[in-house]
Amino acid sequence: MSDIKVLKVRPEPEKVIRKHIITVKVQHNFGVLARITGLFAGRGYNIESLTVGRTHEPDIARITIVVEGDERVIEQIIKQLRRLIETLKVKDITDLPHIERELALIKIYTADDRTRDEIMRLVSIFRAKVVDVSTDSYTVEITGDNEKIEAFINLIKPFGVKEMARTGTLAMVRESANIKMEKGDKE
Repeated sequence: MSDIKVLKVRPEPEKVIRKHIITVKVQHNFGVLARITGLFAGRGYNIESLTVGRTHEPDIARITIVVEGDERVIEQIIKQLRRLIETLKVKDITDLPHIERELALIKIYTADDRTRDEIMRLVSIFRAKVVDVSTDSYTVEITGDNEKIEAFINLIKPFGVKEMARTGTLAMVRESANIKMEKGDKE
């Protein structure tokens, strides 16, 4: 008889692809955003949403990136972001309690009084507001999470969307989560 050992190979865990929200604090320098987007493009990762703005500190910018991928892909992205010289802090806040908002401006056709009334009812229900009116359209401003905005868009599509602009997702960890994380760090 031979001494052949049978090795049991564990199956690889199933790759779950989902949306991740990554926040990045960077030095507010020329070319930083180009390096970050180049990092994603060079590795074939698609950015679903990207928002950038200054923070309360004039030399610091905050970037919120929404990207789809499995845990391995997201881990690679975070490692690459941390290697950039201007990067101060990188955090995947997807699984942390957080606040998420987006702004959309949507120009909707208004054919007649009945249409205008129906649009105004939807605007009221979704706590949006009309920010511009013309003879044949309303421009509506709506803020909320992605699901709220998508639901509103689906309901107004039958009226006809003339034009739309969206900011992309902004997100911030809830303060209660920050307090819990700080206590966990001290223990």
